[in-house]
This record gives sequence, structure tokens and C-alpha cells, in this order.
Amino acid sequence: MSTWDDVDLNAFYRGEDPECWRWMGARPGADGVDFRVFAPGARNVSVLTGGRELPMARALNGCFFEAHVPGARVGDAYEYRVQGADGSRRDHADPFALASELRPQHRSVVSDVLSHPARCVTGRDACFDRPMSIYEVHAGSWRKPGGANAEPDAWYTYDELADRLVPYVRELGCTHVEFLPLAEHPFDGSWGYQVSGPFSPTRRYGERGQLVALVDRLHEAGVGTILDFVPVHFATDAWALANFDGTALYEYPNDAVGVSEWGSHNFMHSRGEVRSLLLSAADLWLGVYGFDGLRLDAVSRIVYWQGDESRGVNGMGVGFLRTFCDVLHARHPGCVLIAEDSSSFPGITRPTAEGGLGFDYKWDLGWMHDTLSYFQAPPEERRNVPGRLTFSMMYYGDERYLLPLSHDEVVHGKATIAQKMNGGYERKFPQARALYLYMVAHPGKTLDFMGNEFAQLREWDETREQDWCLLDFPVHDAFLRFRRELGAAYRAHPALWERDYERDGFTWLDCEQREPCCWAILRSGGGECVAALLNFDDEAHAYEVPLPAELSGCEVEVLLDTDWQRFGGSTPDGTTVCAARGKILTAEIPPLSGMLVLLA
Repeated sequence: MSTWDDVDLNAFYRGEDPECWRWMGARPGADGVDFRVFAPGARNVSVLTGGRELPMARALNGCFFEAHVPGARVGDAYEYRVQGADGSRRDHADPFALASELRPQHRSVVSDVLSHPARCVTGRDACFDRPMSIYEVHAGSWRKPGGANAEPDAWYTYDELADRLVPYVRELGCTHVEFLPLAEHPFDGSWGYQVSGPFSPTRRYGERGQLVALVDRLHEAGVGTILDFVPVHFATDAWALANFDGTALYEYPNDAVGVSEWGSHNFMHSRGEVRSLLLSAADLWLGVYGFDGLRLDAVSRIVYWQGDESRGVNGMGVGFLRTFCDVLHARHPGCVLIAEDSSSFPGITRPTAEGGLGFDYKWDLGWMHDTLSYFQAPPEERRNVPGRLTFSMMYYGDERYLLPLSHDEVVHGKATIAQKMNGGYERKFPQARALYLYMVAHPGKTLDFMGNEFAQLREWDETREQDWCLLDFPVHDAFLRFRRELGAAYRAHPALWERDYERDGFTWLDCEQREPCCWAILRSGGGECVAALLNFDDEAHAYEVPLPAELSGCEVEVLLDTDWQRFGGSTPDGTTVCAARGKILTAEIPPLSGMLVLLA
């Protein structure tokens, strides 16, 4: 039996132990496996493995149970039989398991994650003054073996996915891939957001070593990796975390705050033991698996009770988030921590020393809602609602915002991004191209969900792969070409990203619509200036906008026009008319289009 000498029990109970995964769970050794479980409310615990039930002894302060099982080894399945104070018995998977069986089986599996850790990750960078365009992926439905005819539970393994995903993302030009949650979960339809094994990579896509290979290969290709992390709630399955020791050990005992809007159990962030579990799980994904960052789901449900501002701030939840960000930033310099937060809680991305929560970025869900609402409206209505495009710049300096068009916007009857565009089939493509050019011109890093890059028209379904057959149609193939060239232009020009979070890195050249539904934006950085001229009207316009005095008479180079024929538009490639005449920038802009121009 290994000793407990390496355990800082005070840190565990304070919620500040980022490495409790190293001393909890199943620990393989030379002659067997040590099993350790935290179950303070239990009368007795035994471990079930190899067809045997073996009693576990109380350890440390009496709240832990342990057993040494000679002959047990890596790969063995196991679970705990927990007898509650009331005498009831229930079998549970290990909350600290490093591997699990494939659903519908649910036992834990002995694993040695340190035998194949990720390669040393160096050069992590939060990218405040660097380009960041994130490609959001659900690993089980990006592509499937068997293609469109594949069964719902036919999946590529992590390394097989790497064979296909790495070159595709490189060609698309995204700087990062963000994976929907990969921690073990019992229900496919939860997309990983109702977790049963916080430390265990889902077995759906293979073994942990294959996941390490996927992350390593993305890094070799110069692509960063971000993982969706779920610190708010967990699956209700009786064999998992729920009522683990016969009491509400990980969840709140009161359903008024203990049950989420999704029907899952809410983690009880006032307990240090729960905070240590979540902190150490995050540390594992960043350290052992080598992810460059985490996107925390539903942060408002931690900040406010049930995410409802009228219920007040959950002080212990706020404290957890501050510790979480500070500890992980200290242990993994340059890692990216992103908050998906729809609330108005101030200081999400402010340093904790200044009273903030300490995140690097916050999703700008207000921008997403307003922008999509604008493009869903017909041009005659757009003329009367300019605030849908200008309002984001009224509050943009309050946080470091990231602009998301995520999986949440292409499901449940909301329609895909291309579908959302106003009008009939043919009108949707030029508007979607103009939308993405506007997104690149707006300050802030960006995120886009898989399938949007080729204008998928079917809502996302986790049981089916993306509609790659659409690329056989010229209009979809041209849209993908546009996205690739837009991504290349974005990366090549620091004016579009270097000063995202500096006020003078962005200027409205025209936010008053000198022409109906026309807008002009000036971005500066890296010693250059790039203007975006946008026409969201269904008529062409001879557009004139004033330039700052220092750009009077400047040279103009058109970098990209969404209406070029190679993108599916009507303007012959390279023939876009745009020039500076003194202090006025003039351009002929076709309907529902936009252009990026370099001013020098």
C-alpha cells in the first residue's frame, strides 16, 4: 500500500489541490493497484474488480477508503460498492477514474496516464495581440467512417480523426481547434455536457494515448487546442457522481439549487472537496493531455444562483472561479481560459488582483444575438435598426470579448448560420459571406462551428456527419474557398488582430449609413491600416466615406471582395473599384457584399 505522505489534505478541503487526481482513484504499482475513494458519509465501501468484492479500510481522517489489490493491473475494470449510512448499497464508478468503459457500460478502468503524456507544451500564448480564429468541433460528427450512411455510434478514433482534421484545419487557416467536451458522459445527446467521469477521456473515440496523439499532431501543425470543460453540472445516473456516498456529496442537497435547467445535478461549489475535484480535472487536461486552453461552459450558473441574477451572486462560486483561473494560469503559463457567460457580471476578464474573475476571454453572446438578428431582417428593416451592429462597440472595452457562432446557434430549430440569412436560397450565400467579413473586421477573436465554413443548410445532428456532399455543388465549394481566403487575409494582416483590445485599434469610418445599410470600419495595428466596406442592402451603392487626415490620398489595395466570381459572386476577380481621393475613400459596392482594403 502506498503512503499518504504526498497528500496536502488542507489544500484538498480548501478547494486548492490541483493534483488530487495523482493520489486518488486507482494507482497501479509493481505488484498490483491501490484504490482510494473519498466517501465521508459512507458506512462501508468495497472495490469490485476481477470478479471479486474486496473490503476497503478507512484511511487518513476516516473520510477516505483504500484497498490494495495484488495482481490487479492497468486495463482492469472496477467500481465501488458503497453502503450509505442508512444501510443501502449502490455500485458507483470512480469519480477520479482516469479511464472508463464505453457506454452503455460504465465501470471505471485502471489507467496509467503518465506512461504516455503529451509532449512538453511550450510557447503557449493567450493571443491577445496575435491572431486567434477557433474552429469548434464535435469529434463524433465532424466526419464518420462510412460517411453519410454511417451508424450513429460509428466514430473515428482520436488518431484517425487527426489524419483528417489536422490537414483540413491547416488549409482552412484556423489557429485553434476547440473540441466539445471529451470527458466521459453516458448520453450521446448531451454532447458531453453532462459528465460522469471528469478525468476520463471518453472511450467513444479510442484510448487516451490516441487522444494525446491527436493533440500532439495539431501542435506539430501549429494549431492550438482548446477543450470545452463543464464545471457546473453532471449526469444524474445513479452509478456516477449522484448521491455518491449515500449523501449529496458532489451536488447540492436542495433541488431548488441542486437541479439545473437541463435536469442534471449542479456541483456544490461551496465544498472545497468539489472545487478540488474540478480544479484537478482541469489541470489534468492541460497538463497530461496538453490542451492549450479550456472553455468553461455556463459560467453564469456559477456566478449567480441557477444563473438568475435576481437570486443574487453565489459568493463561493465566484471564489471558486477566481482560484481556478489563478492556479491554472500559474501552473500552465500562457494557457487560455474562456468564459461562456451570458450575464452582465462585471470583470469576467479582469485580473483577480483587481477584483475580476481572471479569465482571458468572454464569449460575446450579445454580439452574436444582435448580429444574427440583423441578418435575419430584410434590408428595409435593417435600415431602421443600426443599433444591432453598433451596440457591441458601446460595451466592447469592458471585457476581452470573443465573437462566437457556436454549436448552440445551429440546433433546436434555430437554423444554421447560412439558413438564418434573410431571403431565399440564392440570397443567403452573399449575405453569409458579408457576415463573415464583418466578423473578421470587428475587434475580437472569433469562433465558428464546423459546417458553417461551407454553408451547411441542415441543422447539426450529433448522430450524423457533416454534409460534406455539399462541396460537390459549386456554390458551397466557392463558399469554402471564400472562408479559406478570408482566413488567410485575417492572419496576414495584424491590423485585424494585433490591437483587438485597444480602443484606438478600431474606428467607425461610417456608422451612420451614409448609404442605406452601408458601414465602414477602420482597423489599425502592426504599422498598417485595413478598412472594411460593407453593403448589407439589396441594391448596389457608390459608397463614399471620409478618411482620417493621416490617410488622405493613401494608396489602396483591395485584399478581398466577397462578390468576386471565384466566391460565387458577380464581380470578375480582381476588378473591384476602390480608391482614395483626398480625404474620401470611394468604392462601388455590389448588393449584399463587402471588401477588405489595405490603406498605405
